[in-house]
Amino acid sequence: MSDTKINPYVALAIGVFSVSTSAILVKVSTAPSGVIAFYRLFFSVLIMLPIFLIKYVPELRLITKRDWLFSTIAGVFLAFHFILWFESLNYTSVASSTVLVTLQPLFAFIGTYFFFKEKFSWKAILSGIIAVFGSVIISWGDFKISGSALFGDILALIACALVTAYLMFGQTVRKRLSLITYTFVVYSISTITLFIYVLIKQEPLLPYGTSDWVYFILLALIPTLLGHTIFNWSLKWLSTSTISMAILFEPVGAAVLAYYLLQESVVWTQLLGGGIIIIGVSLFLLDERSVRMKEMKKRKVSDQTRLN
Repeated sequence: MSDTKINPYVALAIGVFSVSTSAILVKVSTAPSGVIAFYRLFFSVLIMLPIFLIKYVPELRLITKRDWLFSTIAGVFLAFHFILWFESLNYTSVASSTVLVTLQPLFAFIGTYFFFKEKFSWKAILSGIIAVFGSVIISWGDFKISGSALFGDILALIACALVTAYLMFGQTVRKRLSLITYTFVVYSISTITLFIYVLIKQEPLLPYGTSDWVYFILLALIPTLLGHTIFNWSLKWLSTSTISMAILFEPVGAAVLAYYLLQESVVWTQLLGGGIIIIGVSLFLLDERSVRMKEMKKRKVSDQTRLN
């Protein structure tokens, strides 16, 4: 922390607040989900374009055919993540939708188990069961409120699985490219995907009122560029586990904003289920960090033995 004038924990808190605004901005917009998602990424790409053209264009030569394939798949998954998550907000509450999307680390662990043969610890399995139990409580409570709220919860869970797939396909490409180049490429592919989607669905790209255009631009600026950029900046000073734990408070921030700005009440099943999910995912992330630390110590001991 000594080589930065900005406290990384303060920056992280700003990042969490920034991403918490996403669901609120989507909820207040009158546009269809596909259109909101399209303009969110379109304006993000537009804002990044000058920086990309000035400094990062030469990096495109480093992208292999396999990288283009994986980036395209990642971009398509990201596009449909936004479509389904935004659509879920038409059926269920901000609290339910955002808290269910925080199950992403568990989806990631399941994905790495099947595709990269990473093993489960019993603590990881237990914490996963706890988190899933929390999502069942939320869904059960929403089903009692209305069937459509449960449908919204299901859409949010599918959106969560899609963003996990997006991250998994992108991780190998990201290792060889700068953050700006990779983000610009994937966001551009997502924008094209969403443009095709809204054309097929015949969702109108125009006209919209001034307030909607403000929401589209704010979605690009605050949760997308500011929020996620802060998380990536924080990686230099804070561990991934710390950042992941902080992101778990996104649904808390979103629920508070929804309560004050949208007069959305929070029922006891959402509070209980949300709390259980946050506990379960927190335990999972702490266990993951512990496993990683043990592996690093083993490697150090192995390297020292080899040198001796």
